[in-house]
Amino acid sequence: MGDGNTLENYVGIDVGGTSIKYGLINANGQIIEKANIKTAAKKEQVLADMAHIVQRYLDKGQHIAGTGVSMPGVIEADGMLTTAGAVKCLYGINLKDELEKRTGIKTTIENDANSAAIAEQWLGAAQGLHNYLDIVLGTGVGGALVINDQIYRGAHARSGEFGWMLLDDQHDELEDGSLNFQSATVIGLLRIYNIKAQEEVTDAREIFARADNGEPIAQLVLHNYFRKLAQGILNLVVSFDPAQVIVGGGISVNPAFQSGLNQAYTELQSEHSSVRDLELPEIVPAKLGNDAGMIGAVYRRIQENK
Repeated sequence: MGDGNTLENYVGIDVGGTSIKYGLINANGQIIEKANIKTAAKKEQVLADMAHIVQRYLDKGQHIAGTGVSMPGVIEADGMLTTAGAVKCLYGINLKDELEKRTGIKTTIENDANSAAIAEQWLGAAQGLHNYLDIVLGTGVGGALVINDQIYRGAHARSGEFGWMLLDDQHDELEDGSLNFQSATVIGLLRIYNIKAQEEVTDAREIFARADNGEPIAQLVLHNYFRKLAQGILNLVVSFDPAQVIVGGGISVNPAFQSGLNQAYTELQSEHSSVRDLELPEIVPAKLGNDAGMIGAVYRRIQENK
């Protein structure tokens, strides 16, 4: 946490399906204070809550130079939410217009994975890099592709939906073979483990602990999980030739995760004759953790203010 008294301050908001994280962030990316609230189910309440966050700082006498909002979904350049991930009540609204109308503060809306990638280049693991991939593992698999310092958005603002990538088609339901359903933390790793173990484990750390204790099911599931995730990453690497691959999400801070993924990645390369002798980019953990979304969204707002 830093002292924001000598720099312009911004409000950063990171909207998720279960909670809204927010904070006061200065122009150097230092978080002065932060908190979170539960994400409401109704559109008007979510909008009111977000407006109240901004108003709270204004009421304290803070000069707010802008608001940056990070959230899931397909987000158009003008702030229109084509989709909004798990925040179903916000589908089809122009969030930028709605918040500016309620707060009177200039606002930027950015996809959460894009925000994380922007933040990592500003203050985190991608500093000094111009071309890189940022992958976020959570309920699903999201990400961003940065080319020549710019987020590549695609023709329909859908670039970075890495979880939709098909790894195989040997399933009754085609999407079960996607990166989402094979390599996300929740609908991938936890789902597959619970099917095989006939349990209801809700924390991936438990699977790692059971594997460490020699449980065969946990060891097998993790081996296959790392193999599938490494396969997806290798597909992206040979398609886009990034300088580095950054992996974020809660699971990424686990040293056993980093070790297992990098081992699987190295093994795949050694088995693939076309890339065996190439120098492939390193896979590294994200540095900014759960704050990356609001920091990256604020950076976008800072740039738009210039």
